[in-house]
Amino acid sequence: MVRPTRVRRLRRRRALKAAIVAAGVTLSVMVVSGAWAKDVTLVIDGRSQDVRTRSTSVEDLLSDQGVPLSIGLQVQPPPTTQLADGMTVYVSPPPGVPANGFSVAVTSTGVGVWVVERPGTGSFGKANSGTGRASTAAAGVGPSGVTVRAVVTGKVHDVSTNADTTGALLTAMGIQPDADDRVVPPPSAPLHDGMTVRYDRVSTTTHLMTVPIPMPVETRYTSTLTPGHLVVLTHGSGGSERAAVKVKMVNGRVTSRRIISRSMLSPPVPEVRLSAPYSMTDGVLKEPGTGATTEAGEASWYDPPWSGLTAAHPWLPFGTHVTVTDLDTGRSVTVVIDDRGPFGPGRIIDLSPEAFAALQPLGHGLLHVSLSW
Repeated sequence: MVRPTRVRRLRRRRALKAAIVAAGVTLSVMVVSGAWAKDVTLVIDGRSQDVRTRSTSVEDLLSDQGVPLSIGLQVQPPPTTQLADGMTVYVSPPPGVPANGFSVAVTSTGVGVWVVERPGTGSFGKANSGTGRASTAAAGVGPSGVTVRAVVTGKVHDVSTNADTTGALLTAMGIQPDADDRVVPPPSAPLHDGMTVRYDRVSTTTHLMTVPIPMPVETRYTSTLTPGHLVVLTHGSGGSERAAVKVKMVNGRVTSRRIISRSMLSPPVPEVRLSAPYSMTDGVLKEPGTGATTEAGEASWYDPPWSGLTAAHPWLPFGTHVTVTDLDTGRSVTVVIDDRGPFGPGRIIDLSPEAFAALQPLGHGLLHVSLSW
């Protein structure tokens, strides 16, 4: 039989042993971790910085610091060198690169783009990498270096390059234009000092939209109503249609929208109104209810107590010059509104005999015409 006090002593000893083991493991991890981490000095283009790293080689160190080796940099010691605590790593641009042009892209064949005035944010072209540098690809090599202004999607970059053409310059900047994009001058154009190259990213998409159709209004005029009064004979409603809209965007901004196809969803129902004619002294230049400034319908003739090229109209102001065109023959005549009428359904103007005869013989009866003023 074990006494309770002995049980308690055994439990305390076991807890103490567990704590000692845990502390030892933690200390070992800290020691190993401290031995793994290295303090090195990284000198990039003459600018020094102290770096604590767990990288095992110079190449790993540069990758962790966002400095890709694919851009043709000069590295000492060589990238395959194993890192050691206290080591100094030097990184500098290729020979001949201007001192203020360290942000650089160089293709595998030696075509480079060195920024003279660095862009504020981001990188060149469509594909921005996480390091903020342009991607690279093969291109032709120019005979000598030039300084050009590259306006890329609205952002201005003054760059030095040994590319020989506009296309080679854009390729070195990581830009691969597609068929919709705009490049000025064309990719085959040779580069020269002081030149401006513009690249605009252009895209087109098609969207399906539901477009409302306004309610049409049909106004019939009658002399039986007092001027200024209007009666709705049949209430109408608007409709809707499905429209395919082609949207063009330049550098992320919408520049145009164009409907390329339509299909009716619900047809509009016209509202039919009965209106009195305007008084002899009033009138408007837009059709009441619709706001239209042209009309199409039937023209008749009547015999006013005067002669000349005149006409009667339900609401146009007196003195308005109206061009009446016979839609069957294309002949036109210009008349002056000086009376009210007509009031029959479908008829939009009453012409004097002289005006009607300029279009068709009086025995023709009614004409299918359009009015403009």
